[in-house]
Amino acid sequence: MATPTPPAETVTALARRYRLELDTGKDGPPTWAVIPGITEFTPKIEPTQQDVTTYDAEGWSEQAVTMLAWSVEVTLAHRAHPTTGRFNAAQEALRRASMSFGAASYVRVRYYDRNGAPDAQEGTALVTWEPEGGGPDEIDTIKVTLTGSGPLVEIPNPVGDAPPVNKKEA
Repeated sequence: MATPTPPAETVTALARRYRLELDTGKDGPPTWAVIPGITEFTPKIEPTQQDVTTYDAEGWSEQAVTMLAWSVEVTLAHRAHPTTGRFNAAQEALRRASMSFGAASYVRVRYYDRNGAPDAQEGTALVTWEPEGGGPDEIDTIKVTLTGSGPLVEIPNPVGDAPPVNKKEA
């Protein structure tokens, strides 16, 4: 019996490969701004499954996916300008959207592999902004949840086949 050829992919991807951007444009083509200070990034796609079992299944359960829901959970180090003390504009836009109603409560976001891998998505989401608090020796961190409203669409990676950010990660 022949031994299977081992896969060529032997380098483990790092979680920090993702970049998250916010469309800050009002109308017309998107104006993408990097959301800085991400310390944790968790994209999720959750299927709704329904039982479609019939007598033909001979006692085995059958399922069908009837809906998909997406979200992105991030933890942010709250960024401020070193001189003015003003908070980062992209982070502030998320905070403002979290306290709004109607059209102002939605944001357009995209995330992608900053090393250029074909892993890039874009969609519209509602924002939950939750300061995590802490003691006097801790940094100001925010848990942000982007809950998708409508489809999460695969897009071409904006950095394409860019070289790795850190050659050691290649």
